[in-house]
Amino acid sequence: MARKAKARTERAQGMSPARRVGASSRTITSAEIIATGVVNLVKNTLVTTLSGVRDVGSEVGEAAAAAVRGSIRAAEQIGGDLGSVAKQAVKGTVHAMEAIGGDLGPVVHAVSKGAVKAANDVGGDVAVVARKAVEGTIEAARETGADVGSLATGAAKGAIEAADRIGSAAGRTVRAALSGTIGGTRVIVQEALQRSRPVPPRVPRQRKKRKIAPTAR
Repeated sequence: MARKAKARTERAQGMSPARRVGASSRTITSAEIIATGVVNLVKNTLVTTLSGVRDVGSEVGEAAAAAVRGSIRAAEQIGGDLGSVAKQAVKGTVHAMEAIGGDLGPVVHAVSKGAVKAANDVGGDVAVVARKAVEGTIEAARETGADVGSLATGAAKGAIEAADRIGSAAGRTVRAALSGTIGGTRVIVQEALQRSRPVPPRVPRQRKKRKIAPTAR
């Protein structure tokens, strides 16, 4: 097992960032999900994939999103609970970041965004996946001592962005799912929940024509 991990690390170090991100997604299989569990699988995949990378912050969010997407796709193949998988994958990502180091904010934003997109790609319930992704963020933040409110807000914003790209109906559904309290935490995403409305074009007021009294002849 150690030899395999070492070999994967060596291969990952020789890859370009784009290939490394793709590799993190392809290593997630349905068999591994069953045998290892999503949290440990995603955590180990990211730690192994990004081991030795000098500038982790520039690509960890993309790699984490790819790993979460891979987990959701693999779970869909075996009829797994996509919401639960998304939640566990997000937790695995946060724990991986604790081991690797780096800014968690952009990572949870990218991961929840990727989870919602992946759920839509496989025909899953994007609202359930979005809420579970935020739940996973909150639980992992508490477990690692991170800023719960800030990370929950970042995850919610990422999910909403992905939903808006899917369509207006998905955007409304995800907004409704993320409103209120999640996992005992009030998620503050008012600026994201309230989609900016386009300002209607200004119509110039038409002046009323004055009635000219007929002149006496």
